[in-house]
Amino acid sequence: MDYDPVARAAMAVRAHAHAPYSRFQVGAAVEAADGRVFAGCNVENAAYPEGTCAEAGAIAAMVAAGARRIRRVVVCGGTGAACTPCGGCRQKIREFAPLEAEITMISPQGTVLVVHTLADLLPDSFGPGNLA
Repeated sequence: MDYDPVARAAMAVRAHAHAPYSRFQVGAAVEAADGRVFAGCNVENAAYPEGTCAEAGAIAAMVAAGARRIRRVVVCGGTGAACTPCGGCRQKIREFAPLEAEITMISPQGTVLVVHTLADLLPDSFGPGNLA
């Protein structure tokens, strides 16, 4: 099956996750408004709360490359169940994505498990417009 480039990036980067404690590898990819794709994986740390999520890594890569708008996100978790972004990552996505942006969760094999909008995952959100 030929997957779209965002799903392929999320699936590929998942293999590079550093998850020696949970053994739960996650890959995420964001498509910027200009069509570029940026990927990140979870990176655990012996000081447990200091690890980073895959979505945060993908967003950091996007920002480091100069992009500032997310068109969509794909998250590839480690089981057949949907791996949705944590609350902190939902807020990080909110900083750069419109509420109608699609967040797609896929299996390690690329099967689409669920698709939500950012508004579905973060209702009544607080975002950049609240500070204007």
